[in-house]
Amino acid sequence: MSNDRYTSPLSERYASREMQYIFSPDKKFKTWRRLWIALAEAENELGLLDENGNPAVTKEQIEELKSQADNINYDVAKEREKQVRHDVMSHVYAYGVQCPKAKGIIHLGATSCYVGDNTDVIIMTEALHLIRNKLINVIDELSRFAMKYKSQPTLAFTHFQPAQPTTVGKRATLWLQEFLMDLEDLDHVIDHMKLLGSKGTTGTQASFMELFDGDEEKVKKLDHIIAKKMGFKECFPVSGQTYSRKLDTRVVNVLAGIAASAHKFSNDIRLLQHLKEIEEPFEKNQIGSSAMAYKRNPMRSERIASLARYVMADVTNTMFTSACQWFERTLDDSANKRISVPEGFLATDGILDLVLNVVDGLVVYDKVIEKRLMSELPFMATENIMMDAVKAGGDRQELHEKIRQLSMEAGKNVKQEGKENNLLELIAADDEFPMTLPELQALMEPSRYTGRSASQVEEFIQETVQPILDENQEILGMKSEINV
Repeated sequence: MSNDRYTSPLSERYASREMQYIFSPDKKFKTWRRLWIALAEAENELGLLDENGNPAVTKEQIEELKSQADNINYDVAKEREKQVRHDVMSHVYAYGVQCPKAKGIIHLGATSCYVGDNTDVIIMTEALHLIRNKLINVIDELSRFAMKYKSQPTLAFTHFQPAQPTTVGKRATLWLQEFLMDLEDLDHVIDHMKLLGSKGTTGTQASFMELFDGDEEKVKKLDHIIAKKMGFKECFPVSGQTYSRKLDTRVVNVLAGIAASAHKFSNDIRLLQHLKEIEEPFEKNQIGSSAMAYKRNPMRSERIASLARYVMADVTNTMFTSACQWFERTLDDSANKRISVPEGFLATDGILDLVLNVVDGLVVYDKVIEKRLMSELPFMATENIMMDAVKAGGDRQELHEKIRQLSMEAGKNVKQEGKENNLLELIAADDEFPMTLPELQALMEPSRYTGRSASQVEEFIQETVQPILDENQEILGMKSEINV
């Protein structure tokens, strides 16, 4: 590796080899050649004839093209591009050098976007499938975590202030549900991916109408044949020279949605780690701080948040590009698109690897969770205490005011004097409450205050999550290794 040139952190630090390959030059140019072969085959199958009435594209030419499909002569293409300043025509030339018999029919009737745009759609679709596989594995790991801790009471927070208890597992379902929503959006986008097809220079298919002597039926079939050969159900019914850049906004929006869900998850883990309730994995030899040797910083969760912000901001690139296209095409999409779409995928790939790694190794400190919950639980139990006192003959309004006063006193003891919460002792000592301290302490069973948390987890996993996992058994079991 050269150390005197810029290298992308996405490839050096964050994205997987699988995702990097999808956006590699090898994948791109091999796909170009597959598309040229598909075009040649379609023209042959539709009976395209030359001026002498002979097949314009022969099976022999197609076989020659296939023989060199994966053997990209990069050196020839690069030298040619220096002369002609056109990447597609450089590769047409390089392919022709390897295939002298087929040289004259490579790219026949097509424009640059035939290989460029169709390849973009093919690559984005493959990348979306890889994202989907990782997302489903995140869902699987989170569902296991939720079920394991479905009944573990924990203090809930609203406004990051203590609130009515929930369970560790129930909180995990909140993260899980957002990832499920992302999966729904992702599946919708995958199901609606379409190729550009062979639309020509302005989308009118005029060049193919010329080739096929005005035979519209054959020209219409051309799109369908190419789509099928490339593994797609259909092509866009209409286009300019390019597919609508609205597609890129749709794709990157889905990635941004996943990023937002991951960011929310990582925020919660960072806060929980501050509370010492739940920690992300920390390796034996990992260093938390260069100065403070004792520290265990939530570095992976912070990295999730960092990459997520990049992906969420990346949406604006695709929006601007889509909005700024003039008529049938303009080239100010190209430079931006070459960067924004691959990097959106590479960053999201890195995010999901990190999430999978964190979820797989989450450490739950149940004693800390219990201690914090019990310190706040007397406040949560005051309504129950008040109701029991009313049943014993007390006045609800007077008891409410009394509990308010005693709660303020207990809160003062905790906040200003650093003492333990003594609310139960204060209530037991008050004659208006016909309850002994042991009776009050008996009310401090956390599971009394978590409502349907455990049942909600079970129902959610069994009824909503498990059917999805059952349908995707073949891709489960994925583990992630992070580089740094």
